[in-house]
Amino acid sequence: MAIEQDEIEKIAELARIRIADDQIGQVTQRITEILGMVDQLQAVDTSDIEPMANPLDATQQLRADVVTESNRREEFQAIAPAVENGLYLVPKVID
Repeated sequence: MAIEQDEIEKIAELARIRIADDQIGQVTQRITEILGMVDQLQAVDTSDIEPMANPLDATQQLRADVVTESNRREEFQAIAPAVENGLYLVPKVID
């Protein structure tokens, strides 16, 4: 996929990126090369490849899913400025 210099200028303007006039050609060429590499990656047939979460086939050790903290809701809400029906009340910030 080729990209034109005027497209780079428009993208730079939209992104609020300043590119010097003498560098626009170089940036255009580099982005065209990157898009060419992306096209090569897109062309690869991955239909028989199984997705993976980790390239090293590593597994993460997980801790047991058990409650380790006691319920201290009443203690915390006792020191709160405003509570109603077990919920913290906060001042309205948007009208």
